[in-house]
Amino acid sequence: MSTEKHDGKVRGLRFSPWNLLLIVPLLVLVTPLFNMDGPRLFGMPFFYWFQFLFVAVGVLSTWIVYLMTRDKRPAGDAPDKLSVDDLDEGDAR
Repeated sequence: MSTEKHDGKVRGLRFSPWNLLLIVPLLVLVTPLFNMDGPRLFGMPFFYWFQFLFVAVGVLSTWIVYLMTRDKRPAGDAPDKLSVDDLDEGDAR
């Protein structure tokens, strides 16, 4: 669903298979999967320690997706080297 413009920049939505990893934290919303008392961990019912575990899993999966999908500057792309005088001043001239 991305659209490439004539200047080579991609605008709009871009799909990455890494984004599918973001479905994993949504599993915590399916309460019947973990709505039980046992097994207990340090006296805490499964329902509670599973939610604490999924906070870490959600953060980890979001971090992985961020690292794998962030835009990286191509090697040949140099930053703009315009001086202040080269910038358009509009009707001020």
